[in-house]
Formats: sequence, structure tokens, C-alpha cells
Amino acid sequence: MSNRTALTFVTGNIKKLEEVRAILGTTFPFEVISHKLDLPELQGEIDEVSIKKCQEASLRLKKPVFIEDTCLCFNALGGLPGPYIKWFLEKLKPEGLNKLLTGWEDKSAEAVCTFAYSSGEPNSEVLLFKGITKGTIVPPRGSRDFGWDCVFQPEGYNKTYGELSKEEKNKISHRYRALDKLRQHFLNPDALP
Repeated sequence: MSNRTALTFVTGNIKKLEEVRAILGTTFPFEVISHKLDLPELQGEIDEVSIKKCQEASLRLKKPVFIEDTCLCFNALGGLPGPYIKWFLEKLKPEGLNKLLTGWEDKSAEAVCTFAYSSGEPNSEVLLFKGITKGTIVPPRGSRDFGWDCVFQPEGYNKTYGELSKEEKNKISHRYRALDKLRQHFLNPDALP
């Protein structure tokens, strides 16, 4: 165990925890630990869902926490499924996500990851760190062990997230972009909690 101060990532998803730790690397000033917490599945816009989930986690755990909310936004559908991607994927499977765009010429999408951080202090401001990767929705290809990765082909690539190695994906993903902003915030000594 490290002697770094712990920062709690509220997730029960071990794959997300592994990916977050890999992306943050060894220079991140905190030891990222996880805590599974059943938070309410809220409805609303991306930022408001992230803020409310983080506030709830902070209220329950009473310590510095961060949460992640991931969205997959189809441009032809005005940003849907967006924050509801988990439910769409559960019901439609990857094949169904691709078929949602049948009849639409526009297959473009944005993968959006938002990390929300709270210091754990009552009524503290929730800080948001957002990363966006543009891409295209394609028929499923590659690994299916990480959500909708097999149907999202990032711009400039001929492979889906599911076909890229973890290391390659972790250099370009929406999660990487959001975590890079979070890392930069905490590497600034004035930002430390």
C-alpha cells in the first residue's frame, strides 16, 4: 500500500478502477481507492447528473470522492442515448445500438466522460472534468468486455475501442481526456484538498 493520501473513486466496476489507475499513473498525488455505493440513477443533462451523483456520494462517505459518468451521444439523435447509455446497452446490446442509426446517414457520435470531484466538506463546490472523443457508430467489432467499446470507432482510427489495445485506447479515450484534466488540477499545489 502506498503512503499517498487516499482519494475515493465511487465505483463497483473493477475494470473502470483499473483503467482509471492506469491512466492516472504513478505521478498522481493520491492513492486511488474504490468504494462501491449504490447511487440513484438520475435523469437530466450530463453536468447536472454528475454533480448530483457526486454530492450524494460525498454526503454519504463524508470524505473526498470522485465519480464518473459516461455518455455516448449520437449526433443524429440529438445527443441520445447520452447519460442513459447504460440502459440502452443493457436492453439493446451492441447490435441494437448500431441499429438505432439505421435510416440515418449521420453515424457520428461523441463519447463523453465526466469526472466530478467533491472535497467531502458540507456544501463544497463540485468540480467537473470533462473529456470528449469524437467518432462513429459501427457494427460491433472487437472485445465486448467493456460496455459499448465494440461499436465506437474513434475519429482518425480504423479500429473500434474494442479492437484497440488497452494502452492505445487509454491514450485517446474520453476517459483519458477527462482524467488528464483532473490530474492537471491536482498537480497544481493550490488545488490540493
